This record gives sequence, C-alpha cells and structure tokens, in this order.
Amino acid sequence: MKHEPVDLAIIGAGPAGLMAAWSAVKRSLNVIVIERKARIGSKMLMTANGRCNFTKDIPIRQMLEDIGGEAAGFVAPALKSLPPSSIAGLFRSRGLAIKKMTDSRLFPASEKAADVVHIFGDMLRDKAVPLLCNAPVTGLQQMKNGFIVGLGGFTLWAKNVLIATGGMSFPKTGCFGDGYRFAKSLGHTLVPCRAGLTGFELRHGRGKERFAFARASILYKGGEELCSYQGEVEFEPWGVTGAAVYNCQRLVAKHGVTSFTLRLDTPAGVFEFQNPQPRPLKEAIVTIGGVKLDEVDPFTMSSRLVPGLYFAGEVLDIDGPTGGYNLTLAFATGHLAAISVK
Repeated sequence: MKHEPVDLAIIGAGPAGLMAAWSAVKRSLNVIVIERKARIGSKMLMTANGRCNFTKDIPIRQMLEDIGGEAAGFVAPALKSLPPSSIAGLFRSRGLAIKKMTDSRLFPASEKAADVVHIFGDMLRDKAVPLLCNAPVTGLQQMKNGFIVGLGGFTLWAKNVLIATGGMSFPKTGCFGDGYRFAKSLGHTLVPCRAGLTGFELRHGRGKERFAFARASILYKGGEELCSYQGEVEFEPWGVTGAAVYNCQRLVAKHGVTSFTLRLDTPAGVFEFQNPQPRPLKEAIVTIGGVKLDEVDPFTMSSRLVPGLYFAGEVLDIDGPTGGYNLTLAFATGHLAAISVK
C-alpha cells in the first residue's frame, strides 16, 4: 500500500485547532487533529466559569482598538476573515441558541461551555476527521516534502502542520508550552511568557467581598493613569480578582510596569495598593508572549521561516482583554490558517 501524507496535521484540539479543522474540511483537505489530553476543548470548558463567552458582538474596529498594541495590527486580517458575527453564525448553523449580554458578550443560551465543545466534536465526527487524543507530540522534523510528526511509538507524515497548542496557563488543560518548543526547534524566536488576565496578591486581604460594578485603575509615573476598567471586582483572602482587575493586570504585564498603584473604586470605598504581585502564570486566563509576530505572515498565519508551518491562537504573541476576545482570536487565526494552506 502506498502511503501519502495528510494535507494538514493540526496539533492541539483547543479553539484554534478545532476551528481550523472545521474550516479545512470545508475545503476538502485531508486533516488529522492531534490532542495530548483525553478530550477536546479542555480549556474552553473552563472559560467564563464554564459558561463559554465565545465572542463579543462588536465591530472589528472596536475589537482591534480594545486589543491594542502590535497584536491588533497582526490579527486584523484574521478578524476580517472570521469576524465575531461569522463566529456566531457558524454556531447557529449547528443549532446553538445564543444569549447576548448587555455589554455584547455572547454565550450559549444554556450557559454551558460543553454545548460549544460538542458542536466541534459533532463536526469532527460528521466530517470523518481523524482525532488522536491522549497523543502528546514529541517533536516535529522538517522534510523536503513536509513534516514528520513524532508521537511516541509512531510517526505521521504531513504536508503542512498547524501548531495550535495554546499557551502555558492552566497546564491541567494540556497547555504545557509544547508549541513553543516545536517553534523554537524549527528556528522561531519566542517572546518570554508572562501571566495575563489574572488577579493580584495583596499583603493585607479584606476577606471575601464581591462588587458587580466597580472600577480598577493603574496609576504610575507619579499619578499618570495607565488604564482604567469598569466591571466586577472581587476581594479574596489572598488578594483581588474580577474582570476589571484582570484587564488592568494584563496591561501592567504587557507594558512591563514594575512600580505602580492599583486603585479600586468600589461601593464600599476607595482602596489603593502599591505594587501588588500577579498570581502565577499557571492560574492566568491567557499567556502573554509566544511566537514572535514578525516571523509569521498575518495574512496566512504561515511561518516566514519554515514553508508549510502555520500557527494559530495563544501560541502566538497575541492576547486581548477578558470578555470573549481571546476565544475570538483563537477561532479567527485558526480559520485563516486553514483557508491559507496550499
């Protein structure tokens, strides 16, 4: 029997890899999805406390402005290829009822992340896409006619490979940084990883107290405001968390600010904390850092260094605020990579 390579091997069955598989089979590509965990979508099942805020129904322009920085310019082509409205349309086409919040966040009407993950699982089954679970990839070897994908006791031959392995937060969901290792072995540069969208530890906690509407701000350089966000603020015995705090922490990490004041305006009063430390990367919602963007073509998600190699999702140095942005980026970059495979 003559062996032929698959058109595309997708490493990682998270949001980026699953959307890539969906988009690839629409092109009749021969695809295989490889996942190190026992099930697909492990991290998606945790998002928004298991409710899965899968996108935000706002214009692309607003989403890019909210993302900011170098990442905004890089992801613009991906978001144009699969905007939030199209993501919602895809899920509706598979029977998902959707709930829209007052701030434009979109959730399954059931508020169950499993309903979104099941859509992807059903798609893989219906389109007969091979899925390898419990299959950690041990390495990638570039060949003249594609790649050899190492999987412990055996190997796969693929014309193209998409690395969609996520970052390094919540390793129990399968995010161990494998994609960084593969990228580096093939010559790519990595931006150091830091925690993004996580809480701050406080020396003197207030116990447990939650405010649905509060404001968190970061002041630095003698009182200059780096950022300010309104939303949930929640005190825990160890520190403070909540969407407004998460978004502030993200910008502190991205700007490399080390001396600052966290100001919290709440119904219970105004509180200020000097230089609080973020919770560890393993607890963060996203990983800041990853594959350097100038080594990846933003119009195809293909490597500028290695023909046939693609990247999507959190393995790249892209991230956004909390509230559906990061799943949107994963879906959009995975889609663009899949429709760009030659």
